[in-house]
Amino acid sequence: MPVYDGFPTQPPELAREMVTVSHFSLAKVQELVDARPSLARAAWDWGFGDWEDALGAASHTGNRAIALYLIKKGARPTLFSAAMLGDLNTVKAFVQSQPGVESIRGPHSISLRAHAEAGGREARDVLAFLSGLAGSGSEREAPISETELKSLVGTYSIGIGPNESIEISIEVNPFSKMKEFMWTRKGSTGRPLYHVESRTFYPAGAPDVRISFVESGKGMRMTVNDPGVVLVGLRAGQ
Repeated sequence: MPVYDGFPTQPPELAREMVTVSHFSLAKVQELVDARPSLARAAWDWGFGDWEDALGAASHTGNRAIALYLIKKGARPTLFSAAMLGDLNTVKAFVQSQPGVESIRGPHSISLRAHAEAGGREARDVLAFLSGLAGSGSEREAPISETELKSLVGTYSIGIGPNESIEISIEVNPFSKMKEFMWTRKGSTGRPLYHVESRTFYPAGAPDVRISFVESGKGMRMTVNDPGVVLVGLRAGQ
């Protein structure tokens, strides 16, 4: 029987599938964990270090049944899962023992308060507690018009290989129904971008990364800093 080249690490495609379905499908989560129990603790980097584990996925989407199942199967509870599940004592203990912890963001830069909101009625006491802590809510983006965002849309070349291009687009999130400014390398998962200042953004879950757009003599240029310059792309067709 052939052995997977990466053995004994878990196949990346399984880890990614596990984290993906933990957002919405209890049946698929159970199927995967029954086959490989350690997948209850699977994690995936969606890009730029935006790590998310299976329990984190269930927590920010408010999937209580999935979260409880994962914990029962060995997933490690966190402040974020406690907030969604309505565990007020645990949330208070974190805040009291680690001042400022409420300002830490979860996967995709989702706030602690948003996790409590996702928990619904069972988490209403946690939500009330966190609502009194200014740092627990979502950060506001620096203002930028949709017209200006549209001026940055396009395909940016970063090399000559088949996957060496970045697509900048405006898309509607299928869950929130809100428009998002997206950064997508060909063949990978798109990352929402949040405006910081002057056409400079950070990708979801990676607040230390900077992606900036500047008009140059050759056209619109995109630069990614993480923290130093990682890549520079020029918009195609210019």
